Amino acid sequence: MPLHVPPAPAPALRSVLTALGSPTAVREAPAAALRAHQGPLSPDHPLPVHVLDDVSQAGPPRTRLVGWRFLVRGGEHAVAAAEARLTADGWTFSHFCDGPYVAATERALLQAESLSAPYQPRLLSVPELYMLTLWLHHDLTADGAAGLPAAGDLLVPLAPAPPGIASYLPQRVADLLPRLTLRLGSPPPPPLLREPA
Repeated sequence: MPLHVPPAPAPALRSVLTALGSPTAVREAPAAALRAHQGPLSPDHPLPVHVLDDVSQAGPPRTRLVGWRFLVRGGEHAVAAAEARLTADGWTFSHFCDGPYVAATERALLQAESLSAPYQPRLLSVPELYMLTLWLHHDLTADGAAGLPAAGDLLVPLAPAPPGIASYLPQRVADLLPRLTLRLGSPPPPPLLREPA
């Protein structure tokens, strides 16, 4: 089933297009593949980036939108990502990045296209675990910038995933979040030391 990619805010897209059109911004980008690419570059697959806050806390998950990430396509594949952030003055270009999550996002999106049900793709970051997932939201008409993970939504951990979490394995939110919470649970306090008699 095709993914229903939510439209990015027009000012966020414009800010990324302006950055891609700036030889200085591209030349000074920390993304080596972006700097080395010869030929046209275009933003593709805009995905809202949400952060999962306080995953170790009891109660329903809380997320907040932190930006929109675009895969930067150079030819057949993504060579980098570009991110726009919301500031007091509106949407603005934030940065270019590369690294394993660019190829991992592209791979997870291709994998999600083959699922039997349609989904709205988003990115969900779990900073406490240094983890990024492709969040496949069941409500195709939802505003991509809002909402919470529903129990039936799927999370696809991107590589590299934390130890014990399988990369690219779609898991229901109701199954994966408790495992993440358990992973972040506080270890039992050390036994009290007694002073020698």
